[in-house]
Amino acid sequence: MKLLSRKSITAATAVAVLGGLSIAAMPSQAATTTHNQATAHSSTAAPTLTARQLAKLPLTDRHLTKHEKTTLAIVLRDYYVAEGKSLDADAFANSFAKDGVFNDMVPGVAYRGKELGNVPRYMAGLFPDVHRELKRITVNGDVVSIELAIQGTFKGPLQSPAGTVKPTGAKVDVPTADFWYLHNGKVEKFNCFVGYSTMYQQMGINWDWASAVNKH
Repeated sequence: MKLLSRKSITAATAVAVLGGLSIAAMPSQAATTTHNQATAHSSTAAPTLTARQLAKLPLTDRHLTKHEKTTLAIVLRDYYVAEGKSLDADAFANSFAKDGVFNDMVPGVAYRGKELGNVPRYMAGLFPDVHRELKRITVNGDVVSIELAIQGTFKGPLQSPAGTVKPTGAKVDVPTADFWYLHNGKVEKFNCFVGYSTMYQQMGINWDWASAVNKH
């Protein structure tokens, strides 16, 4: 299955966040739209995706209802505002319902309210060029399931229990699975499974198994 490239995700989502959620402008037009112009557009119009944009996406089922297209457009907008080059942590947080939650499933950490903006900020702090390569997308009503890879360059410091890990410039390509649950156009729950073991290994961080064994 053809992967969704950086160019494709920009084409499909830049207009979602910069074009009043119309997703009707060409990517080049969207790129020149300023933030002030974007906020001047009506925010009441439901987001949607054109047939051309849908054709570029790695969907498991292309027969989506109008509602499912709207749901998918909201999720794609959130990926766009979490990209390193188009980071907008506030927009990401505002897409969640009042009691919405982001669950970082592997470490078992949940983010709510103002903390939601810390999620994209943290990843962009480690990988300023962070990009999410969408590989397989399934939409079922208000639920969007996505297989993807988090990609980027380790250029920001990592705070660890043992101290600060200095950036190495290493490239990462981390297997990830995301599950989005929406209601009335808002994200109620986002369960994210990141392959942290792979990520840390690619960053040059090795697990200290000997230390763990010596504790017993």
